[in-house]
Amino acid sequence: MSIVLALDTATPAVTAGIVRREDLTVLAERVTVDARAHAERLTPNVVGALADAGLTMGDLDAVVVGCGPGPFTGLRAGMATGAAYGHALGIPVRGVCSLDAIGVRTTGEVLVVTDARRREVYWARYRDGFRMAGPGVNAPADVDPGVAQAVAGSEEHAALFDLPHCGPIYPTPAGLVAAVPDWSQRPMPLVALYLRRPDAKPMAARE
Repeated sequence: MSIVLALDTATPAVTAGIVRREDLTVLAERVTVDARAHAERLTPNVVGALADAGLTMGDLDAVVVGCGPGPFTGLRAGMATGAAYGHALGIPVRGVCSLDAIGVRTTGEVLVVTDARRREVYWARYRDGFRMAGPGVNAPADVDPGVAQAVAGSEEHAALFDLPHCGPIYPTPAGLVAAVPDWSQRPMPLVALYLRRPDAKPMAARE
């Protein structure tokens, strides 16, 4: 039995869950919806989820972390935390696309969208849980839903596509673990899917 710590900070949801890999059973999860508290809430949520599951850090066999797309600060908090746990515990860390963690839990033709701020959305299209297009970042009017029959992810932005909402609003612990394409492969280095430059700009050098 493999026990996986699943983390995601690509959306306003600060998610930590303990998942049994073999059957995707969620043993415990803690989620705080606060776009400004990724760094502050993630570790307490991890500790709380472990306590709820009656487990300790030493019981973990792997870490899965959402790598976006998402805002720079949020992604950095989640990925750095996941990498730190993996290094400290000597266990593998696998990164997945956060949109995949939503899309993998859907069926049929589905468009997944999350808030990208600046009046834009991050998006990807899925067929029976497999990504067919994306990820991308665009204004909603510039996103082609293709043959999608429903929208998963942000309910607020789903309304812009005149399609029914389905599936998860945020990446879930079970979705994050399910989004790992092949557990037999060696984990690749974590790479953040920013899709655009960070909002923060370096200060101009003084003359």
